[in-house]
Amino acid sequence: MAARAMNRGTDWIKSLADAKPLSYWLDDPGRPEARPALTGDERCDLLVVGGGYSGLWTALLAKERDPGRDVVLLEGQEVGWAASGRNGGFCAASLTHGVANGLARWPGEIGKLEELGNRNLDAIEDAVARYSIDCDFERTGELDVATEPHQVTELQEFHQELTEAGLAGGTELLDADATREQVDSPTFLGALYDRRGVAMLHPAKLAWGLKQACLDLGVRIHEHTPALELSSSGAGTAVRTPYGRVFAQHVALGTNVFPSLVKRVRSYTVPVYDYALMTEPLTDEQLASIGWKNRQGLGDSANQFHYFRLSADNRILWGGYDAIYPYGGRVRAEYDHRPETYAKLAGQFFTCFPQLEGVRFSHAWGGAIDTCSRFSAFFGTAHKGRVAYAAGYTGLGVGATRFGADVMLDLLSGERTERTELEMVRTKPLPFPPEPFAYTGIALTKWSLARADDNGGRRNLWLKAMDKAGLGFDS
Repeated sequence: MAARAMNRGTDWIKSLADAKPLSYWLDDPGRPEARPALTGDERCDLLVVGGGYSGLWTALLAKERDPGRDVVLLEGQEVGWAASGRNGGFCAASLTHGVANGLARWPGEIGKLEELGNRNLDAIEDAVARYSIDCDFERTGELDVATEPHQVTELQEFHQELTEAGLAGGTELLDADATREQVDSPTFLGALYDRRGVAMLHPAKLAWGLKQACLDLGVRIHEHTPALELSSSGAGTAVRTPYGRVFAQHVALGTNVFPSLVKRVRSYTVPVYDYALMTEPLTDEQLASIGWKNRQGLGDSANQFHYFRLSADNRILWGGYDAIYPYGGRVRAEYDHRPETYAKLAGQFFTCFPQLEGVRFSHAWGGAIDTCSRFSAFFGTAHKGRVAYAAGYTGLGVGATRFGADVMLDLLSGERTERTELEMVRTKPLPFPPEPFAYTGIALTKWSLARADDNGGRRNLWLKAMDKAGLGFDS
């Protein structure tokens, strides 16, 4: 799909004329007011740094484990403002950025990882209900669609691999006709349908709902309070902020794409900018023209892939493909918008759904996610076990961050659990090299992936070498 050119000139560019440069999810009059910033010093049992999903789940689970634990959460801007409020709203059971990645890296424990991931997604669904979080949670599943002939073969081979490994339960291989009965695009040639392993939700409302649940359990939240420095303090730790310090027995770091307060962790992640569009609400006739009755999430099977789904008010979110790594790995607001990528995405949208010609986009936005060389989260401790961190979710953190929160709490408690015994938890990815090698390597990998998409999926020598080394770059 990505390689197909538009056949109708550039009229589709007008579809972007009224698009707000703002995440649709955050453009909500019901957005909660920010909590006051920290002024002065505070003490607590557990300090959580970061007000995205990683930090929010950690604070919430800490209070569920021990209601008497004194928990403080610091957020540099507002809860949910970054990746947690700008993503596609796909909440996947997978803890390993898809079973293919997990099977390749941890074949001996992939069964346990899949079991834990399914239990984690069930627990998220339970928490949404228990805390009355109104976040449009729908357990719809996901279609991984083929848009080129070689991708059909790859999906067939992968489904066979899942079957032989005993991991195919809940998945179904669809031919072109069966795929287009689910969602009708002339580009769809087949699909792998995961019926239970993915839910759709409103990502910002999930973050805001978790924030309220934390407050209701007694977590003290300070927004507009960046954590500037972490140091040891007696038998505990101290975190400096602009207007005061927090002294804590333990600290959990959920800062993800932003530079870690544990400096040695920084080389394990790089920021990648991802972009998305949201259409205006579809009419009943427009929705009928694409036959999207079961509201599944979709992603295509290219290396440079798109992800797309329906919102509660029947808009289509269309994102992905054009992942951008900025030289030096800097996270800057000026990178959050990229008109040339929006134009590219709009053209590709109408290639996928030509029957929606004339639909306009209401929102266009982007932002940074953190990725690591193994594409799935890694974990660790610092300061003699008093500090724990989780990072590297690579765009699949809506669900996996809850698991990561449990891991951080296990590590801080010193417990040996089924989570901490996992090789995935005990090992680290390979770090990224310094510049200019990181930028050059990522650029070469992106170019090679695009070439593979255009060349029947055939991987060049560079990609084969990266595969052998256990490295890569995923759009």
